[in-house]
Amino acid sequence: MFRFMSLVLMLSLMLPLQLAGVFADEKPVVETSQVDDPEVKLTAGTWKDVEALVAKNAGRIVVVDVWSMSCLPCMTEFPHLVEMHRKHGAKVVCISFNVDYIGIKSKPAATYAKKVEGFLQKHKATCTNILSTMPSDEIFQSLELSSIPAAYVYGTDGKLLKRFDDSLLVDGKDEAFTYRDDISPFVEKLLPDVK
Repeated sequence: MFRFMSLVLMLSLMLPLQLAGVFADEKPVVETSQVDDPEVKLTAGTWKDVEALVAKNAGRIVVVDVWSMSCLPCMTEFPHLVEMHRKHGAKVVCISFNVDYIGIKSKPAATYAKKVEGFLQKHKATCTNILSTMPSDEIFQSLELSSIPAAYVYGTDGKLLKRFDDSLLVDGKDEAFTYRDDISPFVEKLLPDVK
């Protein structure tokens, strides 16, 4: 019995080594779902960069989504920003502004990039994606924003038309706003103003 078990163990250890030699010259199979889309890009920046993009895109509607990987409602709504970009990209500039960086010196903003990029790739977010290099608390304070998700809609003149945030929460609703019920209809009404 001992010899039989030893033989089985030895064969189980040798078989993978032998098979590795047989398949060594074959190319690995790459799932297409795992291939990164080169159009999905993430750049580091601040809210001033967002403001510059809003100004640069005068004549178009701009939607800025402020979100984080630690915010489930943000991640739930994010695909709708991507959908808006695909549907109205010529008339509506969509910007995602990630605020995962919290300001810990030993964990700079760049340490969040891989995780954020993975999420953006998963959703094929080819819109403008910015990873904030300012700590999230500073962003919230400067924008007078108590929590996320939040979305800012700017008109063709570059002026803020509406901010969607938790201040819009009413009794009986789970979320203060959604793209489907609030942001998309609001933007749709603005489209005739875009030339």
